[in-house]
Amino acid sequence: MKKKSLSVLALTALSTLGLAACGNQNSAGTKNVVNMSEPSNLLTLDQSKLVDQVSDVTLNNSNQGLLVMTKDSKVVPGVAKSYQVSKDGKTYTFNLRHSKWSNGTPVTAKDFVYGFQRSVNPKTAAAYQYLFDDVHNAQSVDKGKMPVSSLGVKAEGDYKFVVHLDKPATYFKYVATMPPTYPQNENEVNKYGSGYATNSSKQLYNGAFQVKGWNGTNDNWKLVKNPYYWDKKNTKLSTMNFSVAKDPQTALDQYQSGNLDEMQLSGKSQVSSFKGNSEYHARKEAGTYYLEMNQKKVPALRNVNVRKALSLAINRKELTNNVLGNGSVPAKGFVASDMAKYKGKDFADDAYVSSAVQSNLDQAKKLFAKGMKEVGQSKLSLSLLSDDSSDAKSMTEFLQNELQKLPGLKVNDVNVPAKVATTRTEKGDFDVTVDAWIADFPDPVSFMSLMTTDNGYNHGGWSNQQYDNLMHQATNIDANNYNKRWSDMVEAQKLMLNDQAIVPLYQLVSPQVLKNRVQGVNYYPSGGNYDFRYVHTNN
Repeated sequence: MKKKSLSVLALTALSTLGLAACGNQNSAGTKNVVNMSEPSNLLTLDQSKLVDQVSDVTLNNSNQGLLVMTKDSKVVPGVAKSYQVSKDGKTYTFNLRHSKWSNGTPVTAKDFVYGFQRSVNPKTAAAYQYLFDDVHNAQSVDKGKMPVSSLGVKAEGDYKFVVHLDKPATYFKYVATMPPTYPQNENEVNKYGSGYATNSSKQLYNGAFQVKGWNGTNDNWKLVKNPYYWDKKNTKLSTMNFSVAKDPQTALDQYQSGNLDEMQLSGKSQVSSFKGNSEYHARKEAGTYYLEMNQKKVPALRNVNVRKALSLAINRKELTNNVLGNGSVPAKGFVASDMAKYKGKDFADDAYVSSAVQSNLDQAKKLFAKGMKEVGQSKLSLSLLSDDSSDAKSMTEFLQNELQKLPGLKVNDVNVPAKVATTRTEKGDFDVTVDAWIADFPDPVSFMSLMTTDNGYNHGGWSNQQYDNLMHQATNIDANNYNKRWSDMVEAQKLMLNDQAIVPLYQLVSPQVLKNRVQGVNYYPSGGNYDFRYVHTNN
């Protein structure tokens, strides 16, 4: 199953371009009005066509699905006041509350049926169609082999919505929190056609807020309290002002002058100046940076000792502390830490392989010499692909210096525009590439499925039959047995890391400052990240 992938530039943008000076200075300090920044422009309000994090956060707060994500990887009722799962794990029945759209009309089970069907319909070309792969007939519908009416969803009356899956998927409860599964009003979609959700007035909202003032291209918009939201009595904010700017110093000036309540810090100097301050928050994301090694193109990279040597040569603490300086931390493995837990144990700890993420140059040199002898080479030249942002260049320069400490290894940095880097990676036109992944939902499978042999995001071409078998067990045979499923994936990650399928680098942390007057922000590391429903100000 494919997941949401963010290129190095996209992730870097969260920390280096994600600074905004809020334009509504007159509202600074006003009770229950908050001025926020966003890393980039809002791209869409179409639940089915979401592709970026800004749109994800906006839709997560202006519309609502069956369930709602909260901290600690838990879900709570949204439009569905309750739900039941059949014993075989294949049928989810959601009992809907009597809620309304922002025009005062009821949100019904038919709106969910239509929303699911529209997201799977190949004519919609939804980027997140794969989220529905486990829904009965979804893959056939997506390929145009069956009509959308055959999708395994149905309305039983106005307030009961039923989903039939082809196989158990314990993580489907998380999928039910995501925008592509939100209800959609068919009349509204038909009314605007291709213009649907291309500006804030061409969309209906069933969440805590309505979007106002977005014309489709401008750099500022608002979230305004929705008077028709079912839980409006607990929504305290009247307005959230958002605006985008790309100058870090301007944003910092606005924040320090009190005209901005929030910003993401950029660079070591800004981060260091706020560390220890009560306004500073290191937002750990469910995102891992790692190196992919092209085993199809470079024969030497098929050798496990060569791959292990590359990993051992990199001092991750120096990378995170002295090169990045943004609060990011060395990776514990492939699956991000503090994302998924079972019986009190973090997956990253349960599936930890220390040798795959530690630094040991002496051992690296020995393994590299051994590996090169095994492949019959005395020298190796590798290109290291990444984007051309300033942060990416600093990182690849560091990696180049670290890796070239291995005798006989020459590394050439290739920094190109992000779109070019992404295209080359997808085509396999690289030796080693810097890649990154942020989980869609807090389950290890969001990472682990990437490394199966036939997955389109397995760009390095690593293949292991035992790994594939373990993931097949986790997603099929043991899908309805969480204990066995967890064990399958723990064993799979250990196998993958012991074979050094990839080189984990670091886990992304977005450094944020937030005024103490703003309380009740709910942050979680995957998906839409922020829930503003219960935010309030203390002035």
